[in-house]
Amino acid sequence: MAVDLLGGDDAPAVVVDGALRAVRTDPDLHLLLVGPTEVADGLIGALDPEQRTRVTVRPVRTAVGMADHPTAARGESTVRAAVHAVRDGIADALVSAGSTGATVTAAALGLGRWTGVRRPALVATLPAVEGPVVLLDVGGTFEPGPATLARHAVLGAAYAAVAHAVAAPRVGLLSVGVEAGKGDRLRRAADPALAAVPLPCGARYIGLVEGYEVCLGARADVVVTDGFTGNVLLKAIEGAYAMAGGPPTSGGAPRAAALLGVAGTVVVCHGAARPDDVASGIALAAHLWRRGATDTVSTLLEDVPHDSAPDRNDTEVAP
Repeated sequence: MAVDLLGGDDAPAVVVDGALRAVRTDPDLHLLLVGPTEVADGLIGALDPEQRTRVTVRPVRTAVGMADHPTAARGESTVRAAVHAVRDGIADALVSAGSTGATVTAAALGLGRWTGVRRPALVATLPAVEGPVVLLDVGGTFEPGPATLARHAVLGAAYAAVAHAVAAPRVGLLSVGVEAGKGDRLRRAADPALAAVPLPCGARYIGLVEGYEVCLGARADVVVTDGFTGNVLLKAIEGAYAMAGGPPTSGGAPRAAALLGVAGTVVVCHGAARPDDVASGIALAAHLWRRGATDTVSTLLEDVPHDSAPDRNDTEVAP
């Protein structure tokens, strides 16, 4: 796993702590630390001799700041070097708690995108009452059109089946009511688009769902929305858990999400991630790689027709 040591609000301290926890927890885990040598050496020095053999370093001193424009990822930086490590076969996956936009940009440019996916999606899994609920997008694409949301429904259904063994996933579109015609212009256009798209793994579209249903999981296993709304919802759930005195025993709102639509396993942690969140992000990346989730989901998408005409507001990631 390639780990971006300089990504995140409190990097490198929390990233180092999280990486230490991950190595000590998983005896089969190997890390490629991407960042300043002195930071990596501090982490390695805290490990016992056997654990040190499972850690290597790629020295990089430049980071993309959380306030920097995503295009900064085109220059030399820790996240770009981590992406290239995956591209070159040096690492199997990458984990970063840095700028989401920079990570998505670096991954799309460095790894390439799947056929039929113009805009990758960040997917998070929430511990709902009735079982896990896959929520996407949670920050990859802020202004999608109906065709993009339809493609993300395919991504989410395949991911739920492959990563979480959900049989025949039920897919819903997040809106302000369950009746047809509810919602803004995007939701009203996306509803029939999702109803028409073929879904893999025996999945079926069940129509519109409301926000509270994301936490219940009774009607939908996969909930599709735009990245702006999904990100706000995810952080609102985090705040609700904090007000309630902590997350449920089954787990809290995830502070790490998988990036779907690029040719590699990429996990993006919350910028405000704590050490245990970073460790969980590394564990998620390892889990997805061991299940071959990226390749399997990509293969499933090849069998699902897609609309070759992009949304009117769709744009490519500039080279």
